[in-house]
Amino acid sequence: MKTAILIIQCPDQKGIVAAVSDFLFVNKGNILEIDQHVDQAMGMFFMRAAWELESFALAKEEIGAVFWEKVGKDFRMEYNLHFNSPKPKMALFVSKLSHCLFDILSRYYSGQFEVEIPLVISNHLDLKEVVDNFGIPFHHIPTSNANKAEAEKKQLDLLKSHDVDFIVLARYMQILSGDFIQHYPNQIINIHHSFLPAFVGAKPYHAAYERGVKIIGATAHYVTEVLDAGPIIEQDVARVRHHNSVSDLVQMGQDVEKVVLSKAIRYHLGRKIFPFGNKTVIFY
Repeated sequence: MKTAILIIQCPDQKGIVAAVSDFLFVNKGNILEIDQHVDQAMGMFFMRAAWELESFALAKEEIGAVFWEKVGKDFRMEYNLHFNSPKPKMALFVSKLSHCLFDILSRYYSGQFEVEIPLVISNHLDLKEVVDNFGIPFHHIPTSNANKAEAEKKQLDLLKSHDVDFIVLARYMQILSGDFIQHYPNQIINIHHSFLPAFVGAKPYHAAYERGVKIIGATAHYVTEVLDAGPIIEQDVARVRHHNSVSDLVQMGQDVEKVVLSKAIRYHLGRKIFPFGNKTVIFY
């Protein structure tokens, strides 16, 4: 079924829901989902509406312009219009850790993600065999502080040549430059464990074990130039018991990371995330 999704944000005011609903009704749109939220502190209105395209009176190419003239202009709306066909293209960036990559590829293979994965980029060769087994092109681009600009140019050229829509850092252990991030604002999703900033370094789980932490968590967020501080998409935690070993903590942490990252990808694919400032509104 071909569908359209309209996402809106604007100053809160009377009549927005009625105006959007009437626009869809007049043009014979069968509404599948509709959600709205008002941030009273900011005085902002957010809305997501999805509807069938088969019987819609307007052609895909007309919808945006007509909506602006009939509705958007009067309410000073910022809006985006998306369609479920063709599928968006997602690039994966990986290093050596495999748990998030395996989880994403298995969900992709089983049809849980309505997405195309045209390529995987890595600064190491460790996961090449895994990616090859799924029939996805693997690109090895060694990256260091000395060659970062050159490496990122190669990455951006590859992404552009494959018309990539968004990027998932599936435990990619490199910091992206501000220039790179500006090419994909709110289109790069990262995952990290919840021990930051308390337990930094190469062995955060060992440090957490020594401290006797009682919860392990993970955070998925959009990437900004401020490290690990972009708009949060999803978080979760697992309880730690006194008998859990360091290896238990590592496994628990990886399990949480997989689930949190997969949820973030689903929300992004469903156009359910509204970044504003350094926060997000998410219609689950």
